[in-house]
Amino acid sequence: MRVGILSDTHGFLDQRIIDIVHDCDLAIHAGDIGNAYVLQVLRLRDRRVMAVRGNNDTKQKWPPEDQSAFDALPDHLSVDLPGGCLVTVHGHNAGRVARRHTILRNLYPDARAIVYGHSHRLICDRSKRPWVLNPGAAGKNRTFGGPSCLVLRALHNNWRVEVFRFPAADRRR
Repeated sequence: MRVGILSDTHGFLDQRIIDIVHDCDLAIHAGDIGNAYVLQVLRLRDRRVMAVRGNNDTKQKWPPEDQSAFDALPDHLSVDLPGGCLVTVHGHNAGRVARRHTILRNLYPDARAIVYGHSHRLICDRSKRPWVLNPGAAGKNRTFGGPSCLVLRALHNNWRVEVFRFPAADRRR
């Protein structure tokens, strides 16, 4: 199973990220989505999409016509995949950066991997289980090197993570 993992779109989803996610069986968005349009784009080709609410996903910031999609967003989710459980949170409530991975591992010790967003920083901490993964920002704001995402290949006996980072788009166009 291929799982496209992204976060921090803030209402804009880079086309190169869309192309990667559309080749996956499932898309996971770790919050700060920005609007329902982002989720609709991810669902094209009947893609299954799961997402959590980020600290910038508030009723006031989402368009009025998107309120039902906003209301459906959980604060965290847990997905059973071949070979283990993938937990997703936005991460803004997981403590200071220096201790965030320890805190997340303590909160979700039975997960095989934990996905979070919030920092816009691409991180793949596979030093111990559960893995702690941050796909970076898939939009255009604060990408710290360009928009990025992850693809998790989940098999019963093996999980692999592929990193995709693209050059930042030229803003002069």
